[in-house]
Amino acid sequence: MSRGRLVLQEPGDLCMGTNTGEHILRAPAEDSELQDVLSWLAPHDVAGLYTGAIANAIDYVLDGARTGRYDLQSGEVHPGERASVGAKLEYEVLRSFSLPKAAPLDTLIAGVPVDIKATVGANWAIPSEAHCHLCICTQIQLGRNRHRSWLVRTHKSWLYRGKGNRDGKRGLAVQAWDKWSVPLYDWTPLPVNPLTLLTPEQTSRVLAEKPGQEERLTLMFRYLAGHIIPRSVISTVGAGRHDPLRRARGVRNRLAKDGLTLLCGKFPEQRDTAAAHAITLGPEDWIALRTDGEHESAG
Repeated sequence: MSRGRLVLQEPGDLCMGTNTGEHILRAPAEDSELQDVLSWLAPHDVAGLYTGAIANAIDYVLDGARTGRYDLQSGEVHPGERASVGAKLEYEVLRSFSLPKAAPLDTLIAGVPVDIKATVGANWAIPSEAHCHLCICTQIQLGRNRHRSWLVRTHKSWLYRGKGNRDGKRGLAVQAWDKWSVPLYDWTPLPVNPLTLLTPEQTSRVLAEKPGQEERLTLMFRYLAGHIIPRSVISTVGAGRHDPLRRARGVRNRLAKDGLTLLCGKFPEQRDTAAAHAITLGPEDWIALRTDGEHESAG
């Protein structure tokens, strides 16, 4: 016999069988704690802060400086590692928003307990301690390099039935997500690792064990002229080697022979040079720039 469609309780009904006791299901507009959290988030660039937090979480999982990995979808990355981005993201979000780590969930926002959840799939695993509490739920689509987030109260009545996994975690019903969550921001692009823009032949040369770092970094900057190169990418190219950043500084003269000017955002005058070409360099960003006006748009 086929299973019937899950019928959810509506706002105004009684949510029963929870750790917090029986309580009324409330729509977002009538949930005072949810509204307090929204008010606290309102002055923040939530999409921008989450973009940086997710990028940092991905870099942490890849550990490029040690492993040489640069693509979370690569076969070199175990599915369990991919899924662990969400766990790391919690820390990065707290740091980005200057939020405390606070019981009973992940943090307190406007004095309200909030859980920070993320998935690289289609749903979230809501732990039993977060049932009927507020959650910020983030969906990360690695294949499309984008993410979006909602604020939702994960009422037990709005979770899929059953015991859940062995930790008691259960998914949020799609109907509840559609009807009673509040979007914090729509699909937002994630930074693209510049190494993923290389051809297979270019990648094999840039990431080869030989020749030395300076030769391979020179190739990378040539291939990716006009693209912003984060510090983490330089560390990935020099994985397991000594001081790749110093080696990167040493390729300036080689690139100059090709008509490329190597700029590093650590230095104000070099940031100004980039800005004169409508390029914003962060303090840990690099770029090989053609100053004759033929460079590509920075990415």
